[in-house]
Amino acid sequence: MSELRFDDVTVRYGKATAVDGVSLTVPEGEVVGLVGESGSGKSTLARAAVGLAPLSGGRITLGGAPVPTRGRPRPLQMVFQDPYSSLDPRMTVGESVTEAMPPGGTRAERRAEVERLLELVHLDPACAGNVPSRLSGGQRQRVAFARALAARPRVVIADEITSALDVSVQGAVLNLVRELQRDLGLTILFISHNLAVVRYVASHVAVMRDGRIVEQGPAERVLTEPAHDYTRELLAAVPGRSTPRSQR
Repeated sequence: MSELRFDDVTVRYGKATAVDGVSLTVPEGEVVGLVGESGSGKSTLARAAVGLAPLSGGRITLGGAPVPTRGRPRPLQMVFQDPYSSLDPRMTVGESVTEAMPPGGTRAERRAEVERLLELVHLDPACAGNVPSRLSGGQRQRVAFARALAARPRVVIADEITSALDVSVQGAVLNLVRELQRDLGLTILFISHNLAVVRYVASHVAVMRDGRIVEQGPAERVLTEPAHDYTRELLAAVPGRSTPRSQR
């Protein structure tokens, strides 16, 4: 079972509270969108899930058990906002993807798996010999996804994965997310400040403000009939969007 649960999670840095008693469930095989402005605590919550931010309270479980933060492979894999900084510039694409794989297998088997993963994210396997600097931003983000999938995760956390990309390639990356979720049945926590992006990929949405979840539910309901003023403010900021029915 790959249900990811945050139960009353709190993260503090000194006297500052970045995440304040958050409870959120990411059901197995679903995409849950976590949306909010910069500084709302979204990325801190994600970092806590993969062990990069210490919990001050609450618990995070995967399939009912505490999420392991040591050892390999880790069942939660994160795809970060900036694909260039998340990939070692000295390693080739093939080396980066291979490094994330579970131990075992022959060299030929691991090479074949790299090719399969690159094709899965719609990259030419020939790019395995390239270093990240020779790829475009969209290509690097696809490599980051291939690397995450190489670890055979039970959950993928995608943290603002399109915000550093040109608008012209954002749609292609979002289509890839939808395709991978559909074809592989991935469980994904998709983090973004962009409600239009979240609506395109997520079945459920949680809205975060000042370290707290202020509203959550099915995407269609939250984004057409928002119950919280902050959600309505975010929706009003989306270009070309009509006023939600609850404001009329």
